[in-house]
Amino acid sequence: MRLAIIPARGGSKRIPRKNIKDFNGKPMIGWSIEAALLSAAFDEVWVSTDDAEIAVVAQKFGAKVPFIRPAELSDDHTGTSAVVRHAINRAIQQQLEPTLVACIYATAPLLQPDMLKEAMLQLQQDPALDYVFSGCRFSFPIQRALYRSESGKVNAVDPASIPKRSQDLPETYHDAGQFYCGRAQSWLDAKPVFSPASYLYELPQHLVQDIDTEEDWLRAELLHQLLLKRL
Repeated sequence: MRLAIIPARGGSKRIPRKNIKDFNGKPMIGWSIEAALLSAAFDEVWVSTDDAEIAVVAQKFGAKVPFIRPAELSDDHTGTSAVVRHAINRAIQQQLEPTLVACIYATAPLLQPDMLKEAMLQLQQDPALDYVFSGCRFSFPIQRALYRSESGKVNAVDPASIPKRSQDLPETYHDAGQFYCGRAQSWLDAKPVFSPASYLYELPQHLVQDIDTEEDWLRAELLHQLLLKRL
């Protein structure tokens, strides 16, 4: 069984009710649910939430909400992996047999169905992989990053890299925070997502945007509007 799990707790702090706030005409989580369903890469799409209103919205968009997540897994300190493991165990209790499990963030409106389909296929085709996750190339060489003091003065993170040309420095990547496809047993064994047993599925920079502040939200909406015009 191929299972998609979308974690969506109700207690977001920086952007209240972020998971169901209107984003270009739909509740934010609606875009993630639709991408998962349209990918045809999953047998079921579940939303793991502690919030009754989020549960109703999720079901409206076609996801299943087979349980309400317990409070001890819904605070600010609970990691995503623990939430995924909980959902997998609930699936097992329901006599389901999840083999491949994707965690898809509720705040990923730029996510496209084909990305999920291709990532799941990559995982299926390479038995040596624990995970396939979304990543993106840094637009500027991180080796030339700077520390800035309170007084405004700077120090180089890596002084030896400052005089080097950008093209002479190796490219670096970061987690795009959209999806993490993994083997159910890898999740249950708490194997690290970022390891040599993981494959980075590269996303273009114009489809990657953290959404933690109101400024992030506005930028994401603008990118999303441009994307919709191209589709």
